[in-house]
Amino acid sequence: MKKTMIILVLASICSLSLKSQINGAIVADTNNIQVIKVWGTHYERGFAYGSLMGPEITQTFSNYLKPQFGSFYSVAKNIVTNGQNLKIDSVFTVEARAIIAGMDAAGTNTTGMDYADLLVANCFLDISEIMGVSPGMGCSSLMSWGDATSGTDLDGKSVLSRHLDWSTSSYLVNNQVILIHLPSETGEQPWLCVGFAGLFSVLSGFNQNLGVFQNMMDDFSGSSIQGNLYEPIWLTLRKAIEQSDYNSDGQNNVGDVRSALLDQNAGCADGYLISALARSAGNSDLLVAMVAEVAPVPPYLTFRSNSYDDKIPGDNLYAANSQIARNNAKNYCSRYNAVVARLASGTGIGSTESWELLRDYSHLSHNLQFMQYAPELDLFRISPRKGTTAAYLRDPVVFSISELFSASSGIDDPVVNEPAVTFYPNPVDGTLILEGLDPRGKDVIVTIQDISGKQVLYKSLTNPPSKVELNVEALVGGVYFVLIKCGARTTALKMVKE
Repeated sequence: MKKTMIILVLASICSLSLKSQINGAIVADTNNIQVIKVWGTHYERGFAYGSLMGPEITQTFSNYLKPQFGSFYSVAKNIVTNGQNLKIDSVFTVEARAIIAGMDAAGTNTTGMDYADLLVANCFLDISEIMGVSPGMGCSSLMSWGDATSGTDLDGKSVLSRHLDWSTSSYLVNNQVILIHLPSETGEQPWLCVGFAGLFSVLSGFNQNLGVFQNMMDDFSGSSIQGNLYEPIWLTLRKAIEQSDYNSDGQNNVGDVRSALLDQNAGCADGYLISALARSAGNSDLLVAMVAEVAPVPPYLTFRSNSYDDKIPGDNLYAANSQIARNNAKNYCSRYNAVVARLASGTGIGSTESWELLRDYSHLSHNLQFMQYAPELDLFRISPRKGTTAAYLRDPVVFSISELFSASSGIDDPVVNEPAVTFYPNPVDGTLILEGLDPRGKDVIVTIQDISGKQVLYKSLTNPPSKVELNVEALVGGVYFVLIKCGARTTALKMVKE
């Protein structure tokens, strides 16, 4: 019996040691949007996301998402768990459970959320259609490449400018997030999604070669069919950009998005418009840009390219919220006509022209995010809404795509697969030793929080040595979190006090 007890204790200590490092960091908090980077397996990435963003996830879920369904929220939750209307890959359930585990470990799961609540958030549009709840969106996007961008800074390369229009609830506005994934699994590649705390699917997202962006098809009047197993649209789009080569053709381009959508035999739960853009180099027009019009009734999928007679000239594609190619509807809204008129011949569209054209002729008052993706320029810029100021009225923050996807826990900091800072012993009794500090001229702030999030130790270090000792003898036994902040980079580690 005593031998068995010793083995169990040793196993517990090993388990705690393996889980003491969180594979993630908040690498930037700028212009009213936070940039989070997570790395490792699906579970490790989910755990890091929950550990770092628990309060924001709770706010978004409790104050915006759950109230959308009102007294019928239990019905929404049942839809993601009963397996009768939606099909959700098990890997996403694992990730959702890991996010909750991270929130629990950080003591920030204050409302008792569970994994199904997170799945509701990431299947929001599909559940809304099944339940007849309108999300009230109104997005638009403009894609240009080839002849359209020749003679500009793009020099024939591709660019997409995009408005995300949604509710202006302060709980969305104040919890905007760029979530960067650096997967360790074979067959997956770095990718990111732009959205809100709690989302790990793709409403707007891209990798270094391919971007996908979803709009609502507001003029679609059909409905989903009960009992059909629809894959949530945001999860389909995530798979298209997360997998290194979704259709296994040796390339990473719009064909991957087309294949991911074609794999949904019953279509999607609602009418959606999907804009997809890839690098122009080495790709035909059909593989550079595409608008997919998808629905839960035939025709399930209609693909529009620059060869379709849609009033948009040359190597340009525009999408707002109406069917164009599906059933040959050609339902042109006022924004569509305004963009067509401004495009004129459809040439001379550089990155600035694309930005200004969409900003000035395609905006709505409930514009939440305005962004631009130009993979061959290594350029991503975004203007997030702040307060009552619409996104398109604000100056953007500009990112290097390659820097975002670097194997780094910080935009300017060095990169490793594990946090650079480590500590020992763990469990600890009296003195905790931190090793690997590399401040590079920046002050280092070390805080220790208990499981409820209460700060129990604070220490500011100016030009510290690489090895620092902290006296934690006064702490009572239990689980704590050690947060080491250096500039914009924060490393979070779990500590057990004996």
